[in-house]
Formats: sequence, C-alpha cells, structure tokens
Amino acid sequence: MPWSILARPVGALAIAAVVAVAAVALGLPVIAAAMLGALGGTLTSIPRHAPTPQPLPPAPEPPVAEIDEVIEAIGDPLLMIERQTVTRANAAARNLLGQHIVNGDVRLAIRHPAAAERLTGPAPAAGEAAAEPLELVGIGTHERHWEMIVHHLSGSVRLAQLSDRTGVHAIERIRVDFVANASHELRTPLATILGFIETLEDAGGDAATRSRFLKIMLGEARRMQRLVEDLMSLSRIEADKYSAPREAVDLPSLVEEVRAAIRTGLVADADRIVVAVADDLPAVTGDRAQVSQLLHNLIGNAAKYGRPGTPIRVSLDRARSGMARIVIEDESEGIAPEHIPRLTERFYRVDPSRSRALGGTGLGLAIVKHIVERHRGRLDIASEQGKGTRVTVQLPAAS
Repeated sequence: MPWSILARPVGALAIAAVVAVAAVALGLPVIAAAMLGALGGTLTSIPRHAPTPQPLPPAPEPPVAEIDEVIEAIGDPLLMIERQTVTRANAAARNLLGQHIVNGDVRLAIRHPAAAERLTGPAPAAGEAAAEPLELVGIGTHERHWEMIVHHLSGSVRLAQLSDRTGVHAIERIRVDFVANASHELRTPLATILGFIETLEDAGGDAATRSRFLKIMLGEARRMQRLVEDLMSLSRIEADKYSAPREAVDLPSLVEEVRAAIRTGLVADADRIVVAVADDLPAVTGDRAQVSQLLHNLIGNAAKYGRPGTPIRVSLDRARSGMARIVIEDESEGIAPEHIPRLTERFYRVDPSRSRALGGTGLGLAIVKHIVERHRGRLDIASEQGKGTRVTVQLPAAS
C-alpha cells in the first residue's frame, strides 16, 4: 500500500486524539466529544485493503528448434527411418552415403546385411535390453570402420547413428603389431642365449668353444638390454608428450659432447664427424637429455650406415622460420623412396638383417620422431640412392 494513501488520515487521527485528551483533562466534554466523532470518521476513511498488484506478463517461451536443425548440428551421420524409408538424413550422412538417400530404401542406403537386419527387424520388447552397437566395415571406403547404433523412437520411427571408428581401429592395430614385434625382438636373442647355454652344458672342458659361445651370449644379452632401454625411453617420452620442455639448451656444446662420445666407439676414422655452427644459431627450448638422445640416434645412424672413411656433416643454423635447425648428412647407399614414409614406425627396418647385425633395435627413428613432437618441432628425411641421406630437425628457439 503506498505511503501517500495513509499519510493524510493518520496525521488527522493523531491531531484529533491529542485534542480530545486535552479537552477531557481541561473539563471540556463538548470539545472532547467533537474530537472523538472526528476520530471515528477518520478511522473509517482509512482503506481496509491495499490495492491488488497486477501480475507480470509471462516470459516468452524460447523457440523450439526444428528437428532438422537438431540433426544437422550433429557431426556424426544420422538417419531417421520409418517403415524402411529414410525420411531425414543430416549433411554428414548425405556426404557419406549420397545425396539420393532421403525418401529411399534404407537397405540401399547402407548396403550391409547385418545393418539391414538391424534397421528393418522388430524392435526390442518392453524391458528388453537394447542391442549392442554394430561394427560395419567398408562404408564410404574399404578401409573405414564404423559403429552403428539404432535408437527406437515412438511408433515405427528409428534413428540410426554412425560413428567413425577408423582411428580407434588403427591405434588398436598398431598396438597389436607393436606387442608382436617387441615379443619377436626379445624372443630371438633369448632363444639364442638359451641354445648356447644348452650347448655349453654339453661342451665339456673345451675352453675355446666356451669362450666363443659366451661372447655370442653376451652380445645377445646386450641386444636385449638395448631393446628394453629403448622401449622404456619411448614410453617416458610419450608420457611427457603434452608437457612442453622449458629448459634452454646450448646446441653447440651438446653436439660436441655427443661427437666425443660417438668417437670413442669408432675404431677407425674417428674424425669423420664434421660440425659447422652458424653465428646466428639461437639457443633451443628443450629437454637436454632428450635432445642429446636425438643427436646420438641420428649421428650414430650416419656412422653405422655411412660408407667407411666418408664424412658425417653436422650443421647448426637458424631456419627461415626462426627455429634452430640441425642437419645431419652422410654418404651412403641411400634409401629407396618407398621406405621414407615408414622410417619412423616402430621396428620398421629397410634391411632387417643388416640393422640387427649393426646392433639396431628398430626404435631409433621412432624415438627421434616422438622427441621432435614433444618439442613442437619438425623432422624431415630426404635420401638419394647411391649418394646419401639428409636428416633435418627444427626445434623452437628459446624466448
């Protein structure tokens, strides 16, 4: 109730009450009676109830999106089906299966026996668990893998959703291949060691035979050790993949350390490694231990596979992008073009027998690739058969 409505009668009421009390006290009953009459009139003038507030108009309801807008906003292919006919399909489904699928038979849109049975068969009974997702291969292209889920809506309407599982399938295949390759790489030297142990047991006291066999066993054991170390190293690098290094690394001093370490293992031609450093070479933001491992693997490969007596050139400079660039070149038989894209795969070897004979584990370039990825850098490999191989690594400069 507004205050202005009450202010006037309440003020008059107060004045009348004060005058009536004073008249009684002074013995003036006529004036007191007149004031009390005015008091009664004032009370009847006060409104008994406040004005009823008017209700606020209801808020407008948000617009309801059309069903076509909803399915178009979803990235996975979606089809709405009624009595075996595709009534709606979003852009992803039309791009995958063809623009003609709307108003057509769903069995022609998705040409797969198991899918046709799932899309046209009876719906699950009330309380019955929904069917498991259906794996489909060959829709779109022969190599793509899909997972189809069918949702039963009101009436005879069904909603089919296709999820691309090609990437997941590829990762699973890589995992299976990796386990198989790792098992094979470990099993081969282990079988050799066990075989020679059995032979030594039957060799008697022949010291020369025992010494030769022990030397072979030691070599196979070290091969297993290198493989386990590389596997552990690869696992650590992958675990830190999303943690960018922040340490400033001085490349020239690190290259000198690596060259000195590799020179001790070169029986001949210890001065083959030639290093050239540009004046404008920036410092690198990186993990010093991992950059050292990268240099060991790349310079070591050049020393192993380069022609004896030929130089191994290591140059350090600033790339046009502003990143620090490391280039390692050798003079060797080179690598055929069809092998270049797969060189960084785990356990991939151009010449398996030669690689094993030189002590390679098949993981060196895979480790290099993951180190470069963790450093947000770039790796390029170029090779010319009969001439040699050139590996270029770019790493971010320290800020």
